[in-house]
Amino acid sequence: MNAAESPSVLCIGSVLWDVIGHTTGHMRQGADVPGRITRRPGGVALNIAMTLARFGLRPVLLSAVGRDAEGDELISICTRLGMVTDHIHRSGHLPTDRYMAIEGANGLVAAIADARSLEAAGDHVLHPLIHGPLGRPDAPFEGIVALDGNLTQARLEDIARSPAFAAADLRVAPASPGKAERLRPFLTHARATLYLNREEAGILAGREFVHAQEAAQGLLERGARRVLVTDGPRPAALAAAEHVLSLPPPKVRASRVTGAGDTFMAAHIAAELAGADPETALSRALRAAATHVSGETPP
Repeated sequence: MNAAESPSVLCIGSVLWDVIGHTTGHMRQGADVPGRITRRPGGVALNIAMTLARFGLRPVLLSAVGRDAEGDELISICTRLGMVTDHIHRSGHLPTDRYMAIEGANGLVAAIADARSLEAAGDHVLHPLIHGPLGRPDAPFEGIVALDGNLTQARLEDIARSPAFAAADLRVAPASPGKAERLRPFLTHARATLYLNREEAGILAGREFVHAQEAAQGLLERGARRVLVTDGPRPAALAAAEHVLSLPPPKVRASRVTGAGDTFMAAHIAAELAGADPETALSRALRAAATHVSGETPP
């Protein structure tokens, strides 16, 4: 199956530029160390879409991107990589969003996500899914929707109860621990699968978890339909009513961490669309995330 024939996945959320500072040593607060700084396409929705495209799918992006030089460059890259950008809201008075992070050998040291344009765009982002051509409340989109927590709390609450999403297979990620609380409307949602790391799962549950399996089961007990929880180099877990799985990720030397969770989520979606069973899908997702962390895939 080629990309043009592959089923679409809607990726809703942040499409922006990542500015990443990375050093090979451990970092502490206030450190000033040598390293490298890169600028690359990013944002949760775009990271997911880029990985889906690498698996031969043709994801559709719903987001907000400015009508500035940075936005034009970003749209051009997305189109070249095989994503559908026709439905992205382009604003003439809002700049293209950015994300800035510092990474060290001890992982993510600090990050700031400037998604003000996505938040300010409001209803414009979802317009193609509510008023056509992608769907309407009386003829809702029936495929997979990958949704990220960079949307506002109010917008996520609207999506959780909107008839335009009533037939969708919702795959939801918080974007960061600081936005995990925004996913609360999907915790007991009948059509939602949650993708979290252990810290995010703890925030959503209101308690700390020792490992990923405990976190996944804990959210299941709180009404979640299906949960996948990662925990860095430690075993990840999938919990659903019919099964609970836990698998360790491949051991790799970390050269980057930003986007690993998004890669995991996208690879899991691609594996399920390819017909993989739950254990195989989880294993493929872990391998893809490990490869991303190792730096072996394009940024």
